[in-house]
Amino acid sequence: MTGAIGSIRDYYELSKPRIIVLLLITTAAAMVMAARGVPPLHIAAWTLLAGALAAASAGALNCVYDADIDALMDRTRHRPIPAGRISSRRALIYAILCGTISFAIFYWLVNPLAAWLSLAGNAYYVAVYTMWLKRLTPLNIVIGGAAGAVPPLVGWAAVTHAIGGPALGLFALIFLWTPPHFWSLSLVVETEYAKAKIPMLPNVSGEERTKREIVYYAILLVAASLALYPLHVMGALYLAGAAVLGGIFLLDAVRTWRDSSTASARVLFRFSLLYLALMCAVMVVDRIIA
Repeated sequence: MTGAIGSIRDYYELSKPRIIVLLLITTAAAMVMAARGVPPLHIAAWTLLAGALAAASAGALNCVYDADIDALMDRTRHRPIPAGRISSRRALIYAILCGTISFAIFYWLVNPLAAWLSLAGNAYYVAVYTMWLKRLTPLNIVIGGAAGAVPPLVGWAAVTHAIGGPALGLFALIFLWTPPHFWSLSLVVETEYAKAKIPMLPNVSGEERTKREIVYYAILLVAASLALYPLHVMGALYLAGAAVLGGIFLLDAVRTWRDSSTASARVLFRFSLLYLALMCAVMVVDRIIA
């Protein structure tokens, strides 16, 4: 595809839209919980727009820095930069513009706390995860997962100008959810990461170790999610939903451990996306009704 439409599509792909959607879901959930219903529409609109631009900026910066390894993997070699459709210079300018506009919207039209939290999350993702941990250690996902857990804090701060318990609870859940989510994917594309010399757990410590770690983190995730009830962060409705969803997640993790093929890992990866979305929905409903 050529011309203006092709260029728009390339920049859209550069922004990693699937990740943006997931981040906006957690941001919106936190805003609704903070407002105990529908937040002020202008605050919600500006927050989601600024959040999308911030995520696009981080995604584009990630693509610029990782262009060399993206070119080595079948899954990523068709991205705009390694495919030669967008230059690294233009991608960098795009990322800076998106990041600058995002911060300005947050700071002037939402509030300064939301702006600084969003900027901190982006800086952590780009500098700590992308530029440092990703190529250094198989713990890259464990430590770097904090970046993806920041949007709920931003959403809560956008409504309340502070950080509250439910937002911190969602932050913890996303932080613990990230390793089993990405490790299940890495089991499926293990050879791709090895080809690019990225130290993901399967190609460093082996599939058996990775599968055990997935189960361990699944247990921690479910335990942490259920702990929000006795800690009086969430209510009984949430507890019921978290127990059901957590049970399915844990069952899929155990099946992945026992399965010698990658079929169960694919199932776990796909369910993990649904799990996070449904957990957000359960938290929102519980918060509104309670």
